[in-house]
Amino acid sequence: MTSMPPHPEATPAAAPGTTPTLVLIGHGMVGQRFLEELADRGVTGRARVVVLCEEPRPAYDRVQLTSYFAGRSPEDLSLVDPDFMARHGIELHLGDPATAVDRTARTVTARSGLTVRYDALVLATGSYPFVPPVPGKDSAGCFVYRTIEDLLAIEEYAENARTGVVVGGGLLGLEAAGALKGLGLRTHIVEFAPRLMALQVDEGGGRALRRTVEEMGLEVHTGVGGKEIVADGAGAVTAMGLSDDSRIETDLVVFSAGVRPRDQLARDCGLPVGDRGGIVVDERCRTADPAVYAIGECALAADGRVYGLVAPGYDMARTAAAGLAEALGAGSGPADGFTGADLSTKLKLLGVDVASFGDAHGATDGCLDVVYSDARSGVYKKLVIGAAGELLGGVLVGDAEAYGMLRPLTGSVPPVSPEQLVLPAGAEGGAAALGPSALPDSAVLCNCHNVTKGTVRAAVAEHSCGTLPEVKKCTKAGTGCGSCVKSLTAVMNDELAASGATIDTGLCGCFPHTRAELYEIVRTLRLTTFTELLDSHGRPEARNGDGCEICKPTVGSIIASLAPSVGADGYVLDGEQAALQDTNDHFLANLQRNGSYSIVPRIPGGEITPEKLIVIGEVARDFGLYTKITGGQRIDLFGARVDQLPQVWARLVDAGFESGHAYGKALRTVKSCVGQTWCRYGVQDSVRMAIELELRYRGLRSPHKLKSAVSGCARECAEARGKDFGVIATSNGWNLYVGGNGGADPRHADLLAQDLSDAELIRLIDRFLMFYIRTADRLERTSAWLERIEGGLDHVRDVVVYDSLGLCDELEALMAAHVTHYRDEWAETLADPERLARFVSFVNAPDAPDPSVSFVPERDQVKPDLTLLAGPTLPVRTLEGTSA
Repeated sequence: MTSMPPHPEATPAAAPGTTPTLVLIGHGMVGQRFLEELADRGVTGRARVVVLCEEPRPAYDRVQLTSYFAGRSPEDLSLVDPDFMARHGIELHLGDPATAVDRTARTVTARSGLTVRYDALVLATGSYPFVPPVPGKDSAGCFVYRTIEDLLAIEEYAENARTGVVVGGGLLGLEAAGALKGLGLRTHIVEFAPRLMALQVDEGGGRALRRTVEEMGLEVHTGVGGKEIVADGAGAVTAMGLSDDSRIETDLVVFSAGVRPRDQLARDCGLPVGDRGGIVVDERCRTADPAVYAIGECALAADGRVYGLVAPGYDMARTAAAGLAEALGAGSGPADGFTGADLSTKLKLLGVDVASFGDAHGATDGCLDVVYSDARSGVYKKLVIGAAGELLGGVLVGDAEAYGMLRPLTGSVPPVSPEQLVLPAGAEGGAAALGPSALPDSAVLCNCHNVTKGTVRAAVAEHSCGTLPEVKKCTKAGTGCGSCVKSLTAVMNDELAASGATIDTGLCGCFPHTRAELYEIVRTLRLTTFTELLDSHGRPEARNGDGCEICKPTVGSIIASLAPSVGADGYVLDGEQAALQDTNDHFLANLQRNGSYSIVPRIPGGEITPEKLIVIGEVARDFGLYTKITGGQRIDLFGARVDQLPQVWARLVDAGFESGHAYGKALRTVKSCVGQTWCRYGVQDSVRMAIELELRYRGLRSPHKLKSAVSGCARECAEARGKDFGVIATSNGWNLYVGGNGGADPRHADLLAQDLSDAELIRLIDRFLMFYIRTADRLERTSAWLERIEGGLDHVRDVVVYDSLGLCDELEALMAAHVTHYRDEWAETLADPERLARFVSFVNAPDAPDPSVSFVPERDQVKPDLTLLAGPTLPVRTLEGTSA
């Protein structure tokens, strides 16, 4: 590394009686944060600030760049308030990058010819994408993935492409791959390292990540590099040759193989740079020239590292701004010097949670690994433990829920055993619930802005912040990558509770209301769109926005539940409703691991005629589908491509089948035994009752899925007490049980009422279901709801059976409206050509099937053709010090 000569402590000031000029070259995320730090310290009121920006737009959130393909506009990504520059007197020159620096004359020249004299210069030029020197890299159809302009170019070119290759399997490479897949392209990822995200995750985490990525339909090639880009006579990409002599036919290539510091300006003006790039700076972010600073990805920090994450860049911005403020007599004293940063990372890539923190690769001498791996669910967790029991670091893939608690504990001995921290809920000895109280005030909650738990507590206790947006504004915590928001909320709520203040129980950052409150607003005001609700009842800062991944499906479900009563269209894929739905609802089918879909026709009560059985068999045979009888007494058909779904359902609907709603948060099945009609122990006709209930509640959208069963006697062959609502026959009628479920955390249902007639039973189920839909939280099963709701079962019984709140007439009317207006979603879809248009594998080639969906034979049927992972066994250091 190039060393730097000592220089004076202060930046030289302007001549007496003149206003000093600060020039910032570069206006990315770090540059904007630097300007905000200057403004907060009063520097913008004492100095002229000039910004030279190469891009045609102000700073935007590059971390969320891929969200452009999810509907966010470039304006939505902006980090600059519309009046920020004018309010602080900052001169911003867009599309006019600096081309030369004269350190002797202290001037900067821009491309337009503008020359500005400076008293202090800050370089925030960032980095540039590294493009491997492969032949053909400049062919038409080759792109980098770095700016909004890059995305716009990729989007335009992809309109005439079918296949794309992403070179690079790191953070940005996986984002790019997700973007190409979202554009309808068959997508390959080529990574020279032996695993994806090699810098962040270890071999086990990489294996779990790869498996999950491949299950999404992306093709992964690791341990190989690009050897050449093959172009046609017009110079357009047609293929990529790999270093193992294999070849990928492709129409488009995106290079995302890392970045390099953008330090050419510094080189040209004689500032020292590192051997591998980066402008050499000291712990105050000063270069060898005392009037020149460098921050962000262009700087080689005092610890000899170039930092490519936004959090260290923000720390550098804070450090440089403090130094300049001190030199100008502004601010509240110097900030701590920048000598290095935590490289902890938590991201959601392609919908997969990935996190690493501390010594993730276990490089510390004498450390031990505690590992939990579940290949079936794609979850991998590893904690690295020091010799004294302290937590050194970890890797989390597939389930990073604990990241917000684990990262602040790094360097300390956890209050519970490491095994408890990685085992899932329900596992013996696992699921330790560590709350914010387990963290010291010195624990850093927000890594992007270096905000401690103590700072968040002070924002609540001393600055009267009572909502998450207020805490964010006061501390800046949670305004970077957003991974700390859950921990921030928990600390804020604990502090509010300790002071006796009201806690913000809002659904999310967009709404200050709970799901139950939103339900009442929609019902009472008869709102029929998400936009109406957000603009009239959202938080002020969220209005006129797009909502988030929490509130959109939640409100979509509420509107669907109330559609007949409020006058909304109950079809979930029309207009705005389509954009609110979860993944499976988009195609009215369940997405499977190889990119194919399953088809689940409704079979009420499990009763089916031979003729319908034959139809299912013929459809499965003709389309080559895998068939399986489920625990819910249905027949599932697996392996349909998205473009085949309408063809399959046309055959099924013609035969009298309806959607089984296996894809939605709705009623799934009502199981039954054969009852008294056939069984010598049966005391009631359980099949008839199961069919009646299933046909009554089919298509009912709810906070979570609903399952039911009817048993014809106390022998309970239908397992009714493991259902959300279960019915067991008695000699005098029916007993109704509620709040049960199977799964990872099973719960027996509780008896709500007994010896009911048919009419009484249906009336109570109507009331129970609508009261649950009205008051439950988002994604809350009836079992959890029954345990959470104040008063528990007794309160629910008072409301549903004894009408203690006077709601029963209303609840019954809501259910009656649902029953009257029910329409089969697949029959509605097949009747409308516009609705059918969405069922294509590639939007730019609607007649082309997805070639990545393939199968191999197994037991006279088919199964997904998935690439199996192979390689050496991952060595794991156990607490006993032996290899497992």
